Amino acid sequence: MFDPRRFVSDASLLSTEKFDWGTLQWLCHARLFPGAEQTVGLCHIQPGCRNPRHYHPNCEEVLYMISGRGLHSFEDAEIELRAGMTIRIPVGVTHNMSNTGTEPIVCLISFNSGERQTVFVEED
Repeated sequence: MFDPRRFVSDASLLSTEKFDWGTLQWLCHARLFPGAEQTVGLCHIQPGCRNPRHYHPNCEEVLYMISGRGLHSFEDAEIELRAGMTIRIPVGVTHNMSNTGTEPIVCLISFNSGERQTVFVEED
């Protein structure tokens, strides 16, 4: 019998990864849902902080700003993002987000792979 509960997660029951700059909470990926072909999560970045520069060699990322504002690096360029904006980051593009506002950034992040890979780039 088909059981739809095996396709549902509850954020209140999922772990949250904590960093000096903020948090990541993964809502969907292949370890949570075997066979999943997407990764979805929530990212929080504290005011005055930024996540490390990185890229994804196996998937593109779509980031939707729920609240806050910041500068998103995109290779050697930067673009200002605020609540309501979406950015698509192609496979292999080095990027990160700096919170330039006074409130935490909250963004929904999505990847077109259930097994997202991340490579961190050393900063000068």
